[in-house]
Amino acid sequence: AQLAESGGGSVQAGGSLRLSCAVSGWAETSKYISWFRQALGKEREGVACISPDGSTTYYADSVKGRFTISQDNAKKTVYLQMNSLKPGDTAMYYCAARLGTPYLWSLTRIWEYWGQGTQVTVSS
Repeated sequence: AQLAESGGGSVQAGGSLRLSCAVSGWAETSKYISWFRQALGKEREGVACISPDGSTTYYADSVKGRFTISQDNAKKTVYLQMNSLKPGDTAMYYCAARLGTPYLWSLTRIWEYWGQGTQVTVSS
């Protein structure tokens, strides 16, 4: 499987961005997709996660109410809509995939496939 992120960029605080994660080379539909981010000098942290049918989503407390994860199965793409961005959201954003329900979705080591990342920079 291959994951490719896009949509990053530079915005001012309060602005919005939509990240995309395109999944290819993987016919399996029972996959969970998540978004993680890693700021300079910090550990990678979970941002959001979505179940295969899109019925269940999880969010980090720091982004609840501002970020929305969604998916278009026909396009094999998962999105992360980010609104009301803050300088603290500045990071490299990665999408990740795995089969089976993640027992702790924010734990990086349980995710099997990772994209290369897309940079998000929020200025004050």
